[in-house]
Amino acid sequence: MRQPASPADPPALSPSRAGRGVKIGVVAAAATLLVVAQRMGLFELFGEPARIKQALLSLGPWGYVAFVLAYAALQPFGVPGTVFILAAPLIWPWPVAFALSMAGTMAASVVGFSFARFVARDWVSARVPARFRAYDEALKRRAFLTVFLLRLLLWMPPMLHVFFGLSGVRFWTHFWGSLAGYTLPLLATAYFGQRVFDALRDAPPSAWAGMGAAAVAVMVLLWLARRCSRRDVVPS
Repeated sequence: MRQPASPADPPALSPSRAGRGVKIGVVAAAATLLVVAQRMGLFELFGEPARIKQALLSLGPWGYVAFVLAYAALQPFGVPGTVFILAAPLIWPWPVAFALSMAGTMAASVVGFSFARFVARDWVSARVPARFRAYDEALKRRAFLTVFLLRLLLWMPPMLHVFFGLSGVRFWTHFWGSLAGYTLPLLATAYFGQRVFDALRDAPPSAWAGMGAAAVAVMVLLWLARRCSRRDVVPS
């Protein structure tokens, strides 16, 4: 016969209470992050690009913290991550730029993922583009590989953070798959970023005209290919 629980036994934590506890923890962490960023003046700083390099270098090691905090607080909610990734190699040597870009990108990914999964799941669910939902089945079959490929190809759009948060992929699968997917593009950007910037800055007007013409040609070819593919579709 099952013995009745002793009055001294602690009550079991229900799943709903545990879920509320996780949500409260995530909200508290996000609020703390935003408050710290605001108190450090990061929102004003990154609102004035001309000041960023001088201000971060003047902070010394705290400039690293300011960069990662601003990245993690701003990118998941709309500020393009490429702003931070392209700025880093213009401010620091490439190994430092790579480390900070990786830390900021991973922090932003975790914030966006956690916000979608634990805080605003119902609200953000209706706002995920249909093109991301096409990967639901791939995530069920090959979660790590799918996360890796999407991060490698698409990097860190906020809606991709949200999609992963709403999906069934586990947190650590998302974390390690994202880390692996980010490594190559962030390493290339950190190493070649300053060189590319210098080359573009010193390029003659004819080079800019050639790049513009090439970009227009690529867009026209893509448009023509899309039209041809639509014509080839046979209606059922």
